[in-house]
Amino acid sequence: MANKLSVKDLKKLNSKKGQKQLLRDDSGSLSKVLRYLNYESRLKSLQEELIKLQKWVEINNEKVVIIFEGRDAAGKGGAIRRITEHLNPREFKVVALPKPTVVEQGQWYFQRYINQLPHEGKIVFFDRSWYNRAIVEPVNGFCTQEEYDIFMNQVNQFERMIIESGIRLIKFYFSISKDEQQKRFEEIKASPLKKWKYSPVDQKALKLWDDYTEYKNKMFDKTNTKLAPWVVVKANKKTKARIETIEHLLDVIPYDPKDKAIIEHLVIEDIDLD
Repeated sequence: MANKLSVKDLKKLNSKKGQKQLLRDDSGSLSKVLRYLNYESRLKSLQEELIKLQKWVEINNEKVVIIFEGRDAAGKGGAIRRITEHLNPREFKVVALPKPTVVEQGQWYFQRYINQLPHEGKIVFFDRSWYNRAIVEPVNGFCTQEEYDIFMNQVNQFERMIIESGIRLIKFYFSISKDEQQKRFEEIKASPLKKWKYSPVDQKALKLWDDYTEYKNKMFDKTNTKLAPWVVVKANKKTKARIETIEHLLDVIPYDPKDKAIIEHLVIEDIDLD
């Protein structure tokens, strides 16, 4: 490996961040450390663009909603954390709503989500959204067939209304394989810091894999519209999924000034990260 290292690679490895990563990495693999450093460098460049995007939203009184859906353990939360890591916390919020209260259960289904929509100049990230009723709720018996049918009949018009009111809506679906989901569940259960994430719904996810697939396909068939399309992110590789998600956000939101040379897609090799 040493003979193949370029001067640029050596500078990266000799940097403070490189030395720190070398000490942290147990594998002794210089190529893995370099992949990590390349990922971190790419992420930093994109995060700088995200700061410009947020400032543009604020100055122009824009309203942005970004939805993250996908199977349990697909990496939605990790992607949101990387996107928001350096943003002004006063100008955005992450919404991950708990189980509806008794009062909310008696309301129009979309009402509690409407209450979370952004004011002018703000961005809202939904870590799961109204699409709970498209997949999670029917699969786990948390809603009736009638409630599901009403949702599916109303959701496209609901999204049309909020978009026509001036909200920019972006919908991500993080897709992982069954083997990858099982692997991540095992890692979560084994971690003292993460095992709280393993919910009763997660415990049944693998057994109900085919049911999730059936309802996911129904959701795409009905709600992948020209006005509000789904962006499917292949998320078996966490780092690659995070980079591609940020690239897409920077591409579709017309903020200014935009450094297109930074946004242009580059292949990022995956490495094992939390």
